[in-house]
Amino acid sequence: MSKSGTKPIFPANLSLALRFSHAHGNRHGDQPDLDMKLSSETESLFNALRQSAKPKPVSAIQKLIEDAPDRDLCRINVLAFATRHKLNEEDVIAAFLHGARLGIFDMSWNILCPACGGVLDSGATLKTVKQAEYTCVRRIAAHDPGTLPWIEYYRQIFWSSGVDLPDDETLAKWFKETTLCTLELSAGEKAVLSIQLPQGDVTVFDPVVHMSQDIEVKGEPARETQSLSFVMTRDHAPVGTIQMRPGPLQMTLENRSNVRTFPAIWIVSDKVHDLVRKRRPFLTAKRLLSNQTFRDIYRTDALDVDQRLKITSLTFLFTDLKGSTELYERVGDLVAYDLVRAHFRVLNEIVAAESGAVVKTIGDAVMATFPTPDRAMAAALKMREALKELKGDLLLKIGIHEGPCLAVSLNDRQDYFGRTVNIAARVQGLATSRSIFATRRVVTDGEASKLLQSNGIAATPEKRSLRGIAKQVEIFEIP
Repeated sequence: MSKSGTKPIFPANLSLALRFSHAHGNRHGDQPDLDMKLSSETESLFNALRQSAKPKPVSAIQKLIEDAPDRDLCRINVLAFATRHKLNEEDVIAAFLHGARLGIFDMSWNILCPACGGVLDSGATLKTVKQAEYTCVRRIAAHDPGTLPWIEYYRQIFWSSGVDLPDDETLAKWFKETTLCTLELSAGEKAVLSIQLPQGDVTVFDPVVHMSQDIEVKGEPARETQSLSFVMTRDHAPVGTIQMRPGPLQMTLENRSNVRTFPAIWIVSDKVHDLVRKRRPFLTAKRLLSNQTFRDIYRTDALDVDQRLKITSLTFLFTDLKGSTELYERVGDLVAYDLVRAHFRVLNEIVAAESGAVVKTIGDAVMATFPTPDRAMAAALKMREALKELKGDLLLKIGIHEGPCLAVSLNDRQDYFGRTVNIAARVQGLATSRSIFATRRVVTDGEASKLLQSNGIAATPEKRSLRGIAKQVEIFEIP
């Protein structure tokens, strides 16, 4: 469970939560038949999806909706879905994003606790973590979390698709072995428990309001009954670890929130840690903000104009055409314009193929982002080769740098600012030929280094001064 004062990771996870519409179920409010096939209206949505996404992911998604149990349709982990069906991750991400655009899915950003992996809150966009209403295409149990049994709340809502949970029987056995007591409290309800505290670490925890109290149990067994009160509220301050002695404890649990809660008293053992460490890979904000399909569909919906989202690591690639002015003089405006447009088309295709996204174009220059240095390096190598095939003797100057940055919303689009962006732009400015210029952080990345070695490329380092940057930067020329 989460230790007191632990900060949640935000934005740590994007999950695509599938919601079901009343219009496709029983209009009288009865539970829809889970075996029924998609209605003609929903089928038309999938026909539209096939126009935007590749057929294999669409077929797998359609089968999921037709046949999967409710719990598999709540907060779908897109990367786990791709792995299970042996599909390309980027193709699956694009299919789910287009599905959300069409209204087949409801997309939500999840705030995850870094300690226990539980979902603290979720929102439809990064602008807010609150969501007032949902648009659905099939009704599932997780739409009404207040009706879920406590063990299903943990499975579907709290841990959801972020933790690799065992089957029902194994999970129930695990709960029995790791908790002293579990109970359900309605809003405003209070309960008094009498338990025996064992030696070691114990945590009182509720997954609904994500409130915990850590107890260090040590010393001689208590002769008198000890007492402890645990009051659950939505707005609670972090509390420190308290010390108690083994033995009898009278615990008062009070729910002062406006929702049903599931407080439990946990024995913090290796069994607990082993389960919550089984984290599944998930779509991070960094990866999705560098996804071309996401940028195309959600141009202005990701960030509010006043938001500043700090990203700890992102790779930037800048390009510029060398001698484009002379090109217009040499071949004429129409031919030169067509060549420049063709160059943009090629670069866009390569960026998207390497899991990146074009942020913007300025004149003949391109600014793109990639989740990792190796993807940017792979794109740069492909760009250089692709430009050879275009007529007009176009030379592309390329610069790459990786580091922290700020994601912002500017001029109705998502943009990036910070020292990393400035250095990447300056590195590109050093390029004078077909060579690619990159910083040490890019070239020494493990996967990027393997990529260069596999292509028989030896990068040459040199200390260079960059305009506006106080210290010299080690730049590697990739011939």
